[in-house]
Amino acid sequence: MTSLLALNNIQKSFSGIKVLKGINLSVDKGEIVALLGENGAGKSTLMKIIAGVYSPTAGDIYLNGNKVTILNPKHSQELKISIIHQEFNLITDLSIAENIFLGREKMKMNGIINWKQMREETKKVLSKVGITHLAPETPIADCSVAEQQLIEIAKALSFDSEVLIMDEPTATLNDKETQTLLQLMDTLRESGLGIIFITHRLDEVVQVADRIVVLRDGEYIGTEKVENVTKDKMVSMMVGRDITDLFPERSKSSEDVIMEVKNLTVKNCLTDITFSVRKGEVLGIAGLLGSGKTELSKALFGLMKIQSGSVNLFGQTITTPKQAIDAGISLVTDDRKGEGLILDLSVYENLLLPFYRKIAKAGILNKGKMDAVVQKWVKALQVKVHHPSVEVGTLSGGNQQKVVLGKWLQMNPKLLILNEPTRGIDIGAKTEIYKIIKDLTDEGISIILISSEMPELLGMAHRTIVLHEGKLSGELQAEEATQEKIFKYATGGEASG
Repeated sequence: MTSLLALNNIQKSFSGIKVLKGINLSVDKGEIVALLGENGAGKSTLMKIIAGVYSPTAGDIYLNGNKVTILNPKHSQELKISIIHQEFNLITDLSIAENIFLGREKMKMNGIINWKQMREETKKVLSKVGITHLAPETPIADCSVAEQQLIEIAKALSFDSEVLIMDEPTATLNDKETQTLLQLMDTLRESGLGIIFITHRLDEVVQVADRIVVLRDGEYIGTEKVENVTKDKMVSMMVGRDITDLFPERSKSSEDVIMEVKNLTVKNCLTDITFSVRKGEVLGIAGLLGSGKTELSKALFGLMKIQSGSVNLFGQTITTPKQAIDAGISLVTDDRKGEGLILDLSVYENLLLPFYRKIAKAGILNKGKMDAVVQKWVKALQVKVHHPSVEVGTLSGGNQQKVVLGKWLQMNPKLLILNEPTRGIDIGAKTEIYKIIKDLTDEGISIILISSEMPELLGMAHRTIVLHEGKLSGELQAEEATQEKIFKYATGGEASG
């Protein structure tokens, strides 16, 4: 059978450096192919070639058996190829209809926009992705993240796409929203679409994909039917080695309480939250999207005004970020690109951002001290960068996350708040982050681990507290915690057994 899309021996070089070294990839009508590989494996470069952003240095592309040269992104769309990026390409001030038909508005004979036709066609494509509750006139700003993801898919379908590329489509979705999206992918496959699905979540691959294609360091490793391969085999294909123990053995935490949170209330966010954190402990925080996890992390760091209650570290009350930092609290935000890093600055500059106040004397910075600090953390965290002067925005997700960690670890924290520390990074980088967490707890540093990935909480946390609609709904010790119990608490129920 002729493939819908086939890439043969695709190569790509930048300034003489080969980043793709002969990649083969095909997708048939009514097939979902999961494209797997660590960050830096070449997935993004390959997708940009399919999308017409880059031209291959060598190799051939075939659509329905016909050899094609994809000239640019517009040409790619004309060839019925659509790509949905991890970062949405929607203009929040415009309506759903305006976004879907941006640059190709339906016009009347007199040159005026035909709003009626655009609304009708918008309703049709929205219904294909299961959205019937939103009017075409609704501003994107009023839509949830999950709704925006579905609107992106509707926009792609409005081009009558035959090939749909989905880059980490579930990264910002909760469990329920993820299931809705995976079911939609199943429906789209049944309608004859060919889907290339990029994800780090192997459970989703097993659930929805027909076949995997694996890249490593710009090379084609192979393809397998999902039914013939285990998750462990997928991981070993991606990283080139077996990862038998994804989570390290937990350190033994102390009984000494270092942080006490009592009756913490933040207006419209959190209500009467009480818990403690022990020395050298990993305290997990679970909850669905909108449960208040991120707001709690910001309140603990003094970024949100506390209406009532208190946050104390070693007896010191925390109400501002300066007090938090001086007391020994560091916060690694869930939005590393928007809040954790300044992408246009170098690795060197980002690593030193919170440290300038400590190393400056009379307003003068010591270059030797700065160099030593940067070298120490690049080496300690094994940040893969050929020189610290490189812009941090050019690094893979895992290495960017290591820079964010290094930025705060040099402050010698007593308590490190990690909000979604492994979101959007590959399995190899995850194991490195988990090892760093283990090493920190060995040193007696306490960790608050906020995560949407239940296996992460079950594998790393000594205790897990669960939030539901801004309230504490349950607490589980490591030995009693299960995905079912966490989910029960997260949805406002009582965990049994």
